[in-house]
Amino acid sequence: MNRSDLTGLAELFPADRFRTDPAAQAAFESDGLLAYTVRPRGVVFPETADEVVSAVRWCYEHHVPVVARGSGTGLSGGAMPHRDGIVIALNRLNRILHVDPVERTATVQCGVVNLAVSQAARPHGLYFAPDPSSQSVCTIGGNIAFNSGGAHCLKYGMTAGHTLAMDVVLGDGTVTSIGGSSLEHAGPDSTGFICGNEGMLGIALQATLRLLPLPEVYHTVLVGYDDIRAAGNAVGAIIAANLLPGAMEIMDAMSIRAAEAAVACGYPKNANSVLIVELEGSAERVAMEKEILAEVIASTHPSAVEIAANDAERLAIWKGRKSVFSAAGRLSPDFIVQDGVVPRRCLGEALERIEAMSRECGVPVANVFHAGDGNLHPLIMYDGKIPGAFDKANDFAHSILRLCIEMGGSITGEHGVGIEKRGVFAEMFDEPTIDLMHRVRAEMDPHEICNRGKMFPDAESPALATSGLHPLEKAGVIFRE
Repeated sequence: MNRSDLTGLAELFPADRFRTDPAAQAAFESDGLLAYTVRPRGVVFPETADEVVSAVRWCYEHHVPVVARGSGTGLSGGAMPHRDGIVIALNRLNRILHVDPVERTATVQCGVVNLAVSQAARPHGLYFAPDPSSQSVCTIGGNIAFNSGGAHCLKYGMTAGHTLAMDVVLGDGTVTSIGGSSLEHAGPDSTGFICGNEGMLGIALQATLRLLPLPEVYHTVLVGYDDIRAAGNAVGAIIAANLLPGAMEIMDAMSIRAAEAAVACGYPKNANSVLIVELEGSAERVAMEKEILAEVIASTHPSAVEIAANDAERLAIWKGRKSVFSAAGRLSPDFIVQDGVVPRRCLGEALERIEAMSRECGVPVANVFHAGDGNLHPLIMYDGKIPGAFDKANDFAHSILRLCIEMGGSITGEHGVGIEKRGVFAEMFDEPTIDLMHRVRAEMDPHEICNRGKMFPDAESPALATSGLHPLEKAGVIFRE
């Protein structure tokens, strides 16, 4: 069809909910990976599931690529548009349909914000466990597409483990209901099959989520170390002591400085790294576990130990950790956030090697990560206004991913492959495995309209425009000195 002919799609929506003007295109040209931009042909703003289905069905019939988007917080370019396609903005499907305190479930539309689920469940003494750093803005649909985790994934797992059922619109516009409201149901794990598909097998319209009882008590400890390898080794010691904390996070010196400057969280001033450990559960169990934890921490020779005495101090500790990605903007005008994974036993070595690689290539890096499951989050810093700076930083980022593969880990823990990691995808998976993925994709979406050009190394390029400028800079709203 003619590239400019979206008339039939426009007829399905009021004029203010189908936009093709430059302002709308610019607002959706990237996700959280700002280095890559593509302007879509148009943006659709559905308000009901039926409208999403109508848009997908029309696009399938006319071979128009579709990218589903929630809040655009993804960091791998997974929600970046295709130049020949449209974006379906799902934020208006934001209703919490039902909270069942007896079954401990919540049924929500795909545009509901992650944190809103826990807020709705809290009066019933329940909450939704997956807690990405962007939980105050990211949506459940995005969490499903990328199988998001968060700081507490060590104990509670990823989104797939908390998604019981969902309604999904496939690439041809067919709607299917998978899973069930019970934790146990017959047949294969179809919800797990959709979780983490990066929007390439369909779009989740609504989901029934598993809720957990709020912990009775928390015991949150902030531990300082003189070197980051000691912090990494402490994680292994804690697990070896048969403790399963709700969360374990590590931040290096650069991350600590950024967080302190941004939110004044009160971290140890002279620490080279900090380890956050949080126990949670019944008062009796936590009382027992905190004694064991204290002994283990003492054996790792920390430079400082601080225990949150109340909720305010606990929240201050977590505020520092959750602020790091945004706070890194104080250290560098641009940065790439990776999410490779290494086995826990390799944490200390991995961190030392990343620091050595940083010195060798001259690209600064701040390390912050989910230590409990070895999910690294190095923030690789560069200035997009310097020619070649992005390419140099991107090469360093890919070197870190290759290190993860070498150590027996993964190229992604929760951000997904998207555009960012296509270049190393074939180093993680062999040809028969990639071929199987292709065949599954073709079976579920024969025209490959859903998130075309992502993940696979041989995928059709979505015509990337590489830019180190923030969209507000390009609009002339903000400037750098």
